[in-house]
Amino acid sequence: MRLLLTSMALSAMLFTGTSAAQDEGLWVASWTASPHAPLSTEGPFGAARFENVTVSQVLRLSEGGTGLRVRFTNRYGPGPLEIGQARVYQIDEAGAEVPGTSRMLTFGGEAGAVIPRGAPFASDVVDLDLSDLARIKVEMFLPTDTGPCTCHLTGQDELAVSAPGNFVGQTWEPASTAGYRAFLHTVEVLSPDAVGTIVTFGDSITDGVGSTPGENRRWPDVLANRLEEAGLEYAVANAGISGNRVLSPGMGESALARFDEDVLALPNVTHLIIFVGVNDIGNRYGPTRGGPAGVGGFMLDQPEIDAAQMIAGYRQLIARARDKGITVIGSPIGPYKGASYWTEEGEAARQTINDWILNSGEFDATTRLDLAFADPADPATMRDGYHMGDFLHGSDAGLQAVGESIDLGLFGRN
Repeated sequence: MRLLLTSMALSAMLFTGTSAAQDEGLWVASWTASPHAPLSTEGPFGAARFENVTVSQVLRLSEGGTGLRVRFTNRYGPGPLEIGQARVYQIDEAGAEVPGTSRMLTFGGEAGAVIPRGAPFASDVVDLDLSDLARIKVEMFLPTDTGPCTCHLTGQDELAVSAPGNFVGQTWEPASTAGYRAFLHTVEVLSPDAVGTIVTFGDSITDGVGSTPGENRRWPDVLANRLEEAGLEYAVANAGISGNRVLSPGMGESALARFDEDVLALPNVTHLIIFVGVNDIGNRYGPTRGGPAGVGGFMLDQPEIDAAQMIAGYRQLIARARDKGITVIGSPIGPYKGASYWTEEGEAARQTINDWILNSGEFDATTRLDLAFADPADPATMRDGYHMGDFLHGSDAGLQAVGESIDLGLFGRN
């Protein structure tokens, strides 16, 4: 019996691509992009689907390590998703492949996989030495019709689509490009010195709307840079979804509904920063009052929620995270006076909720991301130059200020 168990354990190690060397370290979520259902709106993203093409996507990791695995997703697919082949490799600052870093991804030792409808699917582990803040490309061949894409709208970096055919591992020119994420959820890295994963959980302001594409200037990117400079070995996983809300679906399922898959399922989460809620109150109290237009046209429904229900939603997130031993850091909802859905009634709700976030003592700690954006002369409004012109989404300067405002003492160092 002992011999049988040993043989089974050895087979399992080979099957998942692990090795004795890879047991030394901690698995962390070095990159993530929370998926959402295909949009019902018109346009290239709403209709995105692929067949007999190769797709590549540029990602920037937060924590480096000695091995990685890629978690693909078919969470909202209409049927099984076939991955014909896939590989990962590091790229330099010019976007060129770094020699010697190409690794073919396998799935249970096989070159491809069929991912069931609704499921995540992780690749086997590959040995690959990557520095902190390294940039990589993930390339995949999609041989059969994927149906409407399980995607993430605000990729803020390049997705390239080939002409028909399998070009994995070859040099090829894109037939088209886009700025969203397709079928990727997480890159998990085995780090010899990491202490955990910090998840930033929010909406478009966390997702990086307003930042310069390809430059990694979202506020979670700024936080990752600062942690690296301070020698604090945390991965930062950006679980923002543009248009997201605490209580209601819209762009993506509500924060409450997606929390298990987008936060708790990530490896070794130690800290959670919650910065979400402006879309709940903006759509509830704004001029359209939950009408079909919504902000960005992405809203599906908007019940007549109130501040007490919002607070109850935050309490649920806190309790579920604490149950997993996660330190929960809350930020007040940011200023949005001047945005298309701002009203005095909504501002009153924001003040009520923010007072609870700051003074209830229910979070383990708080951080003032709202003040980093705010105009000192009118804290209900974003500072000039700190928004993209809509008084809601941060500019590069505003997102830099937010990322720099976070006290690194929350994670072990001032």
